[in-house]
Amino acid sequence: MDITALYKIFQECSSVTTDSRNCPKGSLFIALKGDNFNGNAFAAKALEAGSAYVVADEAEHVPAGDSRYILVDNCLHALQQLANYHRRQLGTRLIGITGTNGKTTTKELMAAVLSQTYNILYTLGNLNNHIGVPLTLLRLKPEHELGIIEMGASHPGDIKELVDIAEPDYGIITNVGKAHLEGFGSFEGVIRTKGELYDYLRERGNSTIFIHHDNAYLKEIAGGLNQIPYGSKDGLYISGHVTGNSPYLAFEWKADKEGERHEVQTQLIGEYNFPNALAAITIGRFFGVEPEKIDAALAAYTPQNNRSQLKQTADNTLIIDAYNANPTSMQASLANFHNMKVENKMLILGDMRELGKDGPEEHQKIADFLTECGFEDVMLVGEQFAAARHSFPTYPDAAAVIEVLKQSKPHGKTILIKGSNGIRLNTVIDYL
Repeated sequence: MDITALYKIFQECSSVTTDSRNCPKGSLFIALKGDNFNGNAFAAKALEAGSAYVVADEAEHVPAGDSRYILVDNCLHALQQLANYHRRQLGTRLIGITGTNGKTTTKELMAAVLSQTYNILYTLGNLNNHIGVPLTLLRLKPEHELGIIEMGASHPGDIKELVDIAEPDYGIITNVGKAHLEGFGSFEGVIRTKGELYDYLRERGNSTIFIHHDNAYLKEIAGGLNQIPYGSKDGLYISGHVTGNSPYLAFEWKADKEGERHEVQTQLIGEYNFPNALAAITIGRFFGVEPEKIDAALAAYTPQNNRSQLKQTADNTLIIDAYNANPTSMQASLANFHNMKVENKMLILGDMRELGKDGPEEHQKIADFLTECGFEDVMLVGEQFAAARHSFPTYPDAAAVIEVLKQSKPHGKTILIKGSNGIRLNTVIDYL
């Protein structure tokens, strides 16, 4: 079936789903395949559950003469082509966002700011891969005035694949850091892959990016693009400085050199979120959102999903950053925690995954930094931290930490919890 015929069917449907357990009435079910599942096998179930049509790519699952089944060569390619076609039909202005750290928080802050003035679509959660991006695009409606499309990557070429689907009009790379080194091969590989967003916009011609002026790596690869800079240097499109971080981030910002100063008290933990907030301000001002509305949106935003969350329990104050970790974000979190003016600090840190051959060296650097900072009350979780040279107690997994906490629960502590999601440090929260 050609894309125009599939698009007509899509327009008849209420939504698109790839999960046979969630098939709203009138939806279009696309039967994707993975290492451990085959959506084709659930095509009939999707129809029974409420889907109006099914897109499948295995003929044995398509009954002859049933017009509710649409047979294609490859369901994933069909999903991606449909998303790109839909994006082109609507022509909504889209902002593409990627980066090693902070892209999800920055996306959420951008959405909070832009929604003060515009009807916007933005990536939900972290649906930022080769499936999540097209599903996000297929949620676009004619009434949406702007879209924010988050794009993640763990291998070279990932961002190129996503920009070719989304075709963003504007771009922002939050930063580049040491993450997914196993997939990228090196830090240089990270820079090249994130830079694929710039490459697309450069080839597109006369394109605008929003760039963190303090980041030398980004400035090196941003040639040939209209640059809207933000950072700490006075006179930029948006500039500012941190005024507090104990525990919540507070900062001042202004537009251009002579702009009026604005003070913002956020509900974000960590100075490392300052560039993320400046990015949202920059994009808000670029699209004409009033400064007072920007300030109100940033002050009201509360982080979710274990990303720099502050949680007060009956016994302790928790800083929860257990969604993900890499050397760059771990170093930033520890430096911020070290600078926080609070007493009785404690750390529960988990291994940083997907670092490949660089894993031992990067975990050793973190262990050394803990010693340099003078942290004493530390629990390290995972085999990579256990293999590093240090004097801190180590635990094989989160379950082992929980057993210790059951016997000796901390009291009156401010506790930073950070590690890769696979270490499951989120499970220790209930015992603190």
